[in-house]
Amino acid sequence: MMNDVVFEARRQMILDFIEEKTYKPMKFKELCMVFSVPKKEKEEFKEFLDQLIAKGDLMLTSQGRYKKAEADILTGKFCGSTRGFGFVTVEGMAEDIFIPPDETGGAFHGDTVLIQLLSPALHSGNSHTSRRAEGKVLQVVNRGFEEIVGTFQKNKNYGFVIPDNQKIANDIFIPSGKTMHAVNGHRVVSRITDYGSGTKNPEGIITEILGHADDPKTDVLSVIRAFGIPSEFPEEVRQQLVSIPEAVSAEETAGRLDLRTLMTVTIDGEDAKDLDDAITLEKRGDHYLLGVHIADVTHYVTENSPLDREALNRGTSVYLVNKVIPMLPHQLSNGICSLNEGVDRLALSCLMEIDARGGIIGHEIAETVIRVNHRMSYTQVSRILEGDRTLSETYNDAVAMFRDMKTLSDLLREKRRERGGIDFDFPESKIILDKNDFPVDIHPYDRNPATKIIEDFMLMANETIAEDFYWQELPFLYRTHESPDTDRIRRLMILIRNYGYHLNIRQDSVHPKEFQKLLGRIEGTPEETMISRLVLRSMKQARYTTENFGHFGLAVSYYCHFTSPIRRYPDLQIHRIIKENIKGQLNDERQAHYYHILPEIAIQTSSTERRADEAEREVEKMKKAEYMSRHIGQRYTGVVSGITNWGMYVELPNTCEGLIRLQDMEDDYYIFDEASYTLKGEDTGRVFRLGERIDIIVRDVDFLSKTVNFMPDDGFTDDWIVTEGE
Repeated sequence: MMNDVVFEARRQMILDFIEEKTYKPMKFKELCMVFSVPKKEKEEFKEFLDQLIAKGDLMLTSQGRYKKAEADILTGKFCGSTRGFGFVTVEGMAEDIFIPPDETGGAFHGDTVLIQLLSPALHSGNSHTSRRAEGKVLQVVNRGFEEIVGTFQKNKNYGFVIPDNQKIANDIFIPSGKTMHAVNGHRVVSRITDYGSGTKNPEGIITEILGHADDPKTDVLSVIRAFGIPSEFPEEVRQQLVSIPEAVSAEETAGRLDLRTLMTVTIDGEDAKDLDDAITLEKRGDHYLLGVHIADVTHYVTENSPLDREALNRGTSVYLVNKVIPMLPHQLSNGICSLNEGVDRLALSCLMEIDARGGIIGHEIAETVIRVNHRMSYTQVSRILEGDRTLSETYNDAVAMFRDMKTLSDLLREKRRERGGIDFDFPESKIILDKNDFPVDIHPYDRNPATKIIEDFMLMANETIAEDFYWQELPFLYRTHESPDTDRIRRLMILIRNYGYHLNIRQDSVHPKEFQKLLGRIEGTPEETMISRLVLRSMKQARYTTENFGHFGLAVSYYCHFTSPIRRYPDLQIHRIIKENIKGQLNDERQAHYYHILPEIAIQTSSTERRADEAEREVEKMKKAEYMSRHIGQRYTGVVSGITNWGMYVELPNTCEGLIRLQDMEDDYYIFDEASYTLKGEDTGRVFRLGERIDIIVRDVDFLSKTVNFMPDDGFTDDWIVTEGE
């Protein structure tokens, strides 16, 4: 692999040649002749040209000739939809670019594409005149998927695979003799042999039958395969693990700040095995000395090693109800990189001095060696804070520290509230499975005081690290959450006005404190969950960037992800930068190296984060549909959580959501009012609003779309209808 200096020199040589006035677009063979590329190096030269296309330096014409990319030519990731259109995410652009159905150029969801910008974004106070930037796909640079997972449908001698991933718009045609004798309802893996076109379906062959679609043992596996999430580590990674030690040696601790004498704890969920953060806290007068100690993963995962390349490929660990697909092998994440109780561990520590008002008055970032005294769970610490005698006696040497942690956490949370930080407190779902992976119980997962303590301390460390490196003007990866678009805010204002709430907008922008005030006013009201979700939907999606744009939701000017290098690659990457800076190794050449690689890492990790989020939501939807399939005919009371022109969504207290379709509302003809997000009966005048409580009956479950259908409970009784709990 060529180093950055050689790459940049070759890049400039190519660009200088192509930018000459006499240059006429050439094909690959012609460029090989011009630059005297030996036969054995032609493949490497082709990869190099592909990299220049991916960077947006070059483009290929329809005749396969290379030319300089025009100003409106961009490279990004394509995100598809079931309706044929798509969006392209481009690094450095605040908004995704809309791609109309007839301009996708055969791109699949997940592809890296070259696009031409057709029209810029238009923003105004009027939502009818606002629009996204629009473009068309010129070329697919890299395919995101080579395999598709879906349900097989047989048709005489051939068949089709209906993709599980609903962002893939077309079914995959499977020709005769390529079906592996799959039958209707089999969940299969299909390798794509032809990506098709606007008039022709993609074509593939069946390579694996996972099982029947009704089998709970295959559903999570199918999601993993459908989203292209790597689940097995390659052989070169397994070979590298052989050289990873099982314990920290004295040689490794030499020269590090020794913090082994400090009272140190980890606080995690009961089932957690990858413990990558530990806490120390001392109270000195009215000041606090807070230490956030993060596993020094980069000591073992060196740059561009097989482990590092695979970690970047995965981007993040994925949590799928009962299964974790780790970014790093368990030998690392549960072994030498896990901050286990009673053993020496290498860490990268952020040591902060915090005053009585919650402000940081000094900090140090250091390579350290620590030893955890107690491995605590969130439940244990919460019970200690509530006064549990037995636990307080067991951990009597740390009880005072836990109480100080709670005091400092409250102080930091109040300071964040004062500056406008937004705290969404949605109930997460806890899904309990039986031995056959079938869901037997679903209930909200509560955040207790201990989870908030860790959250507050991690936020403080992330903010401190980001601000430090911003002012040093060094290459870095930031966690960015940009301000919402004005048109989205205005639509939100119209909706909340129906419930007597408002937002103050100044000069076409809104301060996060306005959202925080709104969330405070709706707390405890029937419409709280609904309006909170509307507020969340009005915001942009957080992402990784090489420029610091601040974090709107947290109301901070500087933010990064530093605290989870075991499960997030951006954290792992900035640990390298931090450590090189501490050691004085971040010279001009190394800075140039990071400036070169970080933009692509930002795109890759933002993309894999989205993939993980989508897969996690898909499995949750699937398990909730499976759970509700055992409750068909039962009565529940829920809250209207969404209203559309095809019906209304109702969320139950157990966090399951279902749809009441308009055609199932037989007492009247209901009309959707988009301005107020209501359904109104044409004859009766009955109105359904967001946040309203409603009695429903579970009608049926669509396993293919992973959706639950409800019907209004109008008080009648039938043989198949039972009340909740019967």
